[in-house]
Amino acid sequence: MKKNNSFLDRLFMALVFVFLYAPIVLLIVFSFNSGNSNMVWKGFSLHWYTKLFRNRIIMQSVYTTLLVSLLATIIATVAGTFAAIGFYAMRRRVRNPLMTVNNIPMMNADIVTGVSMCLLFVAFFSGWGSFASWFNTLGLFRLPTHLTMGFGTLLIAHITFNIPYVILSVGPKLRQMDRNLVDAAMDLGCTWMQAFWKVIIPEIKPGIVSGALTAFTMSIDDFVISYFTAGSSSSTLAMTIYGMTKKKVTPEINAISTLLFVTVLVLLAVINIREARQERKQAAELRKA
Repeated sequence: MKKNNSFLDRLFMALVFVFLYAPIVLLIVFSFNSGNSNMVWKGFSLHWYTKLFRNRIIMQSVYTTLLVSLLATIIATVAGTFAAIGFYAMRRRVRNPLMTVNNIPMMNADIVTGVSMCLLFVAFFSGWGSFASWFNTLGLFRLPTHLTMGFGTLLIAHITFNIPYVILSVGPKLRQMDRNLVDAAMDLGCTWMQAFWKVIIPEIKPGIVSGALTAFTMSIDDFVISYFTAGSSSSTLAMTIYGMTKKKVTPEINAISTLLFVTVLVLLAVINIREARQERKQAAELRKA
């Protein structure tokens, strides 16, 4: 009876994996198709990848996606690391409610976050014109009286939803750190800033790197929040792919999707490998102790 149940479990899991990954494998295979059909194989070719890299609209969206992801990752990593240190220094009675608030954006639906941020930007821009007109009458320097959603709002949105992931990655490393290390460093003559750079940062560095990789993965893969906050002047790669799917789906879209899938897969693999190495290192240190 147990053998039958085990066989059925493996069969069910195999069917689930086939259902999830067979479409992706098919997409990758037909991205190398020499013809323009997604059903008839006409031979191996890199034609669609060559055409992809010559497409100015796609390359511009790739540049925008990478720039936003890198800037958002750097800013969110710095802000999230300092926020995690601030949470760590708080009393548990104050820290626990704030951590719950920090976790809400990760559990919240992306469309709710995207729409709410869009409404926030619209409300801010509607009041900005009156403020800028009044400020310009002072003669100090001139502010633009008309603001629209674009690269700036897109960047702010990505920073906002990335910070909680960084805090969640750095927090456990801070809790694993010995609280007496900072006091010991300061007793030996270090200033607080020196203790921060020479003691705290090395201890939580794995969490910072994991948080940065997670933030970059989430940012480069985001569509819904970007769709509501990018306006009409900026477009990420995911938004460009969505616009292309409204027409006939060509192998060029398959090529874009393949590159995006491989990029995210590599980043996730790096994150998992780093975590596995850290766990083995900690286990080895415990065995030596």
